[in-house]
Amino acid sequence: MTQNEIESLERAVLAAVAPPEVEEIPGWLIGFDSSTVGRAKSAVPISHDAPDELAIDAIAARYAARGMPAIFRIPSVESFDSARRVLDSRGLRECKPTQMQVAATRDVLRISDRRDALVSTTADDEWAGVFLGEGFDPVDGASRVQVLRRAKDSLYASVRDDEPGGANRVVAGGVLSLSNGWASIHGMRTAKSYRGRGLASRIIATLAGIALERGYERMMLQVERNNETAQKLYARCGFTVAWSYAYWEPAA
Repeated sequence: MTQNEIESLERAVLAAVAPPEVEEIPGWLIGFDSSTVGRAKSAVPISHDAPDELAIDAIAARYAARGMPAIFRIPSVESFDSARRVLDSRGLRECKPTQMQVAATRDVLRISDRRDALVSTTADDEWAGVFLGEGFDPVDGASRVQVLRRAKDSLYASVRDDEPGGANRVVAGGVLSLSNGWASIHGMRTAKSYRGRGLASRIIATLAGIALERGYERMMLQVERNNETAQKLYARCGFTVAWSYAYWEPAA
């Protein structure tokens, strides 16, 4: 990817997860947040050129000044080999390998002919309930809801169990953020007993349709490498890996 694309993607990520405070130093964006969401509380480079290693200590000092652990989101590219050695020498450990994936919006749209998810400009309590319900850690879920609600101009999609005899409650949800030239998908959740019914595909297709209507021809998302179910879904949507990264955080 080009330098401009890398930077625009990383800025779009922080627009979507919306840390309360973001600081920028040459080559880096630094998110400050107390949530469980790694993207909101880590420092990330906006270039894949070899970084100035002095920046690592400068970033660590900024976290320390706020009484927060220094967490870095480092791309798995050769130019960062030296930076990884520095982080290792500072006692940080590598964890949560994740992929940045991108796709053409028109390709994503084909995942489902049902583009009937309900879409709102607000994340109401019914939408949030999916994150707090069956199959999810309620503490982490509440933290993610808080982060996603902070974003400006995001759209919140949901599917209800409105079939005859259904519970008539929200059983799947997702978020669309439109920023820095990218339509990005976040917060995809389906209640445990409703998985495998194509609800996530309906949400993604609905959001892709909105993105295309608003002129966004590129989409992106981030998914952990070991999340096989999500990986298969996103591959069917046409997403491919732009690059991989891992978090570097203090060893327990």
